[in-house]
Amino acid sequence: MECPKEIVSLMHSYLDGDLQPDEELRLKEHLRSCAACAAHFHELKKTVAFLQYASHVTAPSSFTATVMGAMPKERKTVRLRRWLHGHPLLTAASLFLLLTVGSVASSWGGKGSFSVSADEPVIIRDHTVIVPKGETVKGDIVVRNGSIRIEGTVDGNVTVIRGEKYMASAGQVTGEVEEINQVFEWIWYNIKEKASRALQSLE
Repeated sequence: MECPKEIVSLMHSYLDGDLQPDEELRLKEHLRSCAACAAHFHELKKTVAFLQYASHVTAPSSFTATVMGAMPKERKTVRLRRWLHGHPLLTAASLFLLLTVGSVASSWGGKGSFSVSADEPVIIRDHTVIVPKGETVKGDIVVRNGSIRIEGTVDGNVTVIRGEKYMASAGQVTGEVEEINQVFEWIWYNIKEKASRALQSLE
């Protein structure tokens, strides 16, 4: 025969110190006649006694540091992966910049062929672009792997990549004149060019 649930409730009330005298008498009479409830009540009292004892036990001051020191160290790759997931926009921008710089730097290392981005009236002799005296080139001129001699007028910018520029006393350039002979200058030039094209496409 199962004991009434009220007896278990009386046990808890007794351990909490909330039992009335008549309820305590009823509980004790039941425990004398029911071995199962007596054993259960005995286990409950042991548990309460242990908890009361344990509440006074404090961990040593070095406990947290000791436990954390014993744990396996987090690998750098895991830490990096967590940081990358936490900053997706910065990660994408950094990756784009890294790939751009890598591709531009590798293109600098290869030996490119001579080229010029200007039409008439320029003269080309042995990898040298000449703007003749009395002539005006409308627009920008970009010379790659060669030199430029300006005797006339350039109505725009002049950029010489892996080469040299020569200006005659009468030569004129209305825009900027730039020589690119270092890889970092080459990278910066390409970044500016791509940014300029992107802005033009938005207009």
